[in-house]
Amino acid sequence: MKATVQSVRFDRCTMSVSLSDGGILVVPLAWFPRLRKATPAQLENYELSRAGIHWEALDEDLSIEGLLAWFDDITTPPTQVRSANH
Repeated sequence: MKATVQSVRFDRCTMSVSLSDGGILVVPLAWFPRLRKATPAQLENYELSRAGIHWEALDEDLSIEGLLAWFDDITTPPTQVRSANH
């Protein structure tokens, strides 16, 4: 089953997208110039569909597939990151 958007929340710099599979995508608004320039009222005026999120007044559409494409395969364990001091 393909995940669908359940809800969208905004803060000053990010958009959080809750998915039907329990996942939450948090993405910077800087990735989306139309959203970054929008007022809080404009951001909240969206419609959900099976494919994603639509803002009529902003002429912006974001698909779940497009949002997920920004992220690496989350089934792959993360590699260990070492600081420069070690």
